[in-house]
Amino acid sequence: MDEPKASNPHESSLPGLLGTIDTAVSRVESVLLAAGVLLMALNTIANVVGRFVFQNSLFFSEELNRILIILITFAGISYAARQGRHIRMSAIYDAMPPPARKAFMVVIAAVTALAMFGLCYFSIGYITKVATSGRVLPSLQVPVYWIFLWVPIGFFMTGLQYALTAIKNLVEKDIYLSTRVLEGYDNDELEI
Repeated sequence: MDEPKASNPHESSLPGLLGTIDTAVSRVESVLLAAGVLLMALNTIANVVGRFVFQNSLFFSEELNRILIILITFAGISYAARQGRHIRMSAIYDAMPPPARKAFMVVIAAVTALAMFGLCYFSIGYITKVATSGRVLPSLQVPVYWIFLWVPIGFFMTGLQYALTAIKNLVEKDIYLSTRVLEGYDNDELEI
């Protein structure tokens, strides 16, 4: 029941400025996730080769992987929202008639967007406190707060994705789990 795939996987079906924002967020997510996963794989492989071939590990490998895990996690929550892949507790929702489900989806998306923007705000406050502490990573000598910069970025992009989903549900006839995914179950999914 998904929408037909566009020729460009980043192309948004939202009109005007909202579509431009949606497309830009999609591209940023893709770059962050791809770069993060590739860098983590390269770092881990280089560390294993260094350890077993040269008997010397990369001194910064663990810290770099920690940074990349944070990046992948918080870019990934936005990507999961875009793909409609977050866990849903839908027993009551599925039992509702379509007009009620549509209204409920708008409320769910709007409240989730507000929660994500709130978490973005509070994470910025936390990062500010960490920045004033002056702590640095032992191996890389990078300020600790830099590794947390991905947290508010990820929360903001996720909040934006849910806000766009709420708008999409307000302007379209169908019910959307995200800006790209219609509600329903795929043929290989089971409704329990």
